[in-house]
Amino acid sequence: MLTLQDCIELSDLTEDEILAIAEHEHLPEMVAVEMGCYLCHTPDGDKRIRRMIADDIQHARDRGDVRHAALLRTVLKHYLAEHHGGA
Repeated sequence: MLTLQDCIELSDLTEDEILAIAEHEHLPEMVAVEMGCYLCHTPDGDKRIRRMIADDIQHARDRGDVRHAALLRTVLKHYLAEHHGGA
């Protein structure tokens, strides 16, 4: 049986990237893993994931959660570096 961690490792995304998708889409982590993995393999998926993380950053800022916004900025920076060089 595969664990959640096994699925995350197979998804081409980090756990923090999965958590950002789950936060944005209001999904359980396992569903976010499936969605993120799918998006990584579609033509506009990288752009959609970048937008989700950016939206999460803005929502954190809007509610005054500076710490969470900073964490998400780090997640976005890593995502951009790892997925098509930020293109």
